[in-house]
Amino acid sequence: MEPLACLAASVLRKPLATIIQSDMHPSNKGFIWWKKLPADVPAVTPLFNTVLAEHDLASIARLEELYLGDVTLVLGMPETDPIPEGAAGHHIGPILWRRGDQDLPDSIAALDRNRPMIWIYSGHPRYGPIPTWADSDVILRSCVPALEHEDLPVILSTGYQELPDEFSSLPANFHFEPFVPGLLVAEMNDLLIHHGGYGSCQTGLFTGTPAVIVPTMSERESNARRIAAAGSGELVSPIVDNDGLKSVQPEDLLTKVRLVLGDPSYSRNARLISEKMKSYGGPSRAASLIEDLKR
Repeated sequence: MEPLACLAASVLRKPLATIIQSDMHPSNKGFIWWKKLPADVPAVTPLFNTVLAEHDLASIARLEELYLGDVTLVLGMPETDPIPEGAAGHHIGPILWRRGDQDLPDSIAALDRNRPMIWIYSGHPRYGPIPTWADSDVILRSCVPALEHEDLPVILSTGYQELPDEFSSLPANFHFEPFVPGLLVAEMNDLLIHHGGYGSCQTGLFTGTPAVIVPTMSERESNARRIAAAGSGELVSPIVDNDGLKSVQPEDLLTKVRLVLGDPSYSRNARLISEKMKSYGGPSRAASLIEDLKR
């Protein structure tokens, strides 16, 4: 989906297969589809059209037009990653991977599974000494006070990222592991709480596990809205102050957690999506379409 790589393929007249999220399809409205965009948003298309003209290629009206390849593979399925009927593209379901020899960490495997379990995945909590738009420590700052008194085990992982010092001491019901195998842990949990990253969303949908999502950027909010619309999760939108610091009231998060855990329709809808999603073929379907293009 890298626009410069797509441009290079066009210039060199090379066959091009692209793998995209549906929001990147030129027939869609982009990652902020629920809002009307301002009229004065800067455009990069004039620069790209200059290069395209130098190589006798057709101009584009939107940068996303470069993402259409000779074959365009759209992740997910129509219910979670819609494209307009008749638009170019093949839904291929999720592309997820698990190393064959991965097991649960001993501390996680020993947890009592007779009670509801929650997995929190924050991603990278903090990218620098001052807040940035990509930080997801808001998940930690809301989840710890929201869940510390709940009578259920909470798994916390960060994808090998360090916890900020303020979370060095966690409540007794929290079990921190820097890394856990995502599909295995998602399967054993009753609820996922995460930042709305596409991989996290697809992991939960693939395993049929509902989610409460605290999206930390527009692409993640789009993912969260799709999941909420499908009835397999809820979202809690952070408030951003003048210093760029995101916040969520713990009681608001806890209300959504109790709602999703207490209403069986969320799990039921997530399982239905999981069953249908697996029918799209995933990596093997993607490979087949790419091999057809090569032939």
